[in-house]
Amino acid sequence: MGVDEVDRVLGGGCVAGEVVLLAGEPGIGKSTLVLQLMSSLLAAEVPSLLVSGEESIDQVGLRAARLGAPPGRLRAAAAGDLAQVITTASAERPRVLIVDSIQTLTDPDADGPPGSLVQVRECASALARFAKLTDVIVILVGHVTKDGGVAGPKTLEHLVDAVLLLEGERSGTLRLLRATKNRFGPCDETGVFTMNGHGLVAVADPSSLLLSDRRPGVAGSIVFPCLEGSRPVLVEVQALVTKSDLSHARRVAIGLDQRRLSLMLGVMSRDAAVSFTSKDVFAAAAGGLSVKEPAADLALCLAALSAEREVPLDAQIVAVGEVGLGGEVRKVPGVERRLAEAARLGFRCALVPRGQGGSAAIETREVGDLVQAFGSATVSLTTYVSQGSA
Repeated sequence: MGVDEVDRVLGGGCVAGEVVLLAGEPGIGKSTLVLQLMSSLLAAEVPSLLVSGEESIDQVGLRAARLGAPPGRLRAAAAGDLAQVITTASAERPRVLIVDSIQTLTDPDADGPPGSLVQVRECASALARFAKLTDVIVILVGHVTKDGGVAGPKTLEHLVDAVLLLEGERSGTLRLLRATKNRFGPCDETGVFTMNGHGLVAVADPSSLLLSDRRPGVAGSIVFPCLEGSRPVLVEVQALVTKSDLSHARRVAIGLDQRRLSLMLGVMSRDAAVSFTSKDVFAAAAGGLSVKEPAADLALCLAALSAEREVPLDAQIVAVGEVGLGGEVRKVPGVERRLAEAARLGFRCALVPRGQGGSAAIETREVGDLVQAFGSATVSLTTYVSQGSA
């Protein structure tokens, strides 16, 4: 499609006749991204057509000029009627048709106002049929609701070939593009962008970006090398432990799995003699990246213990490993790629599960359980755990 991060998520690009749903919250940058896609397509001499139901042609032109789109070459139409959209696309014969957004289209033969369940489903079905008959690539822009449903109901997802979700905090600059469905490519890749006055800028080195504001020597912080598809990314896992003034202590996870946080606290309470019963525990993946893989368990445990004891961990250590209910550190996939990325960023040591050491890129310390991992992270924590276990 001409934008590297989009092509990464799609698995190299789109096939003829593919229907792609680009979803995200209002204001997250969907319209900006599709205009940048059009600019790239036009630069590659790929005929494209944008149908906008939310902005006038003049408004689209102003946005395109701000984003640096080729002047005079952008093909756009303002339409809200489904038949008019299909007629215009048939006459223009583009290779890529972009509809922004599917909620603004109306099929006069269907009941309900624009954006309703029936209208969204019928309009999407008609455009999907058009794509299959003409081999035109159709990109549908759809909003998500407060509950995270694509285009209101999730009815659209089974009608399209790929669903791309653009995520991020509207008040921040980081944007993540993920595929939640992809019939012709992977579903585990992530595209990383930053938003500025000139649009969405692809981030070639997300690890450096996510660690740029890290403060070494702070208790409750450690770096975890995660895998976003085939791409290794370093992210700082942070924890804060405070005395609770509530009858039920709070457990809050941002960018991490809430259930695994509770699980890890229970395992540590039993195996490492660390009690969090009367303490609030807050954990976060800094920078806006969402980390869901179990391989982050070890880093989460180390950050929580460091915060509880107010003892900083070694700033040059990264940690990766799944923690089982018995306190054992289990093997995880892709360790070599994770450690190579850590070595590239200058980290000197990695805590890894037993049997996954021996990396040529970085010093590795194999750990079999939580107590051993705590001891490898810092001498102070070793002393504490030994005393607490006695």
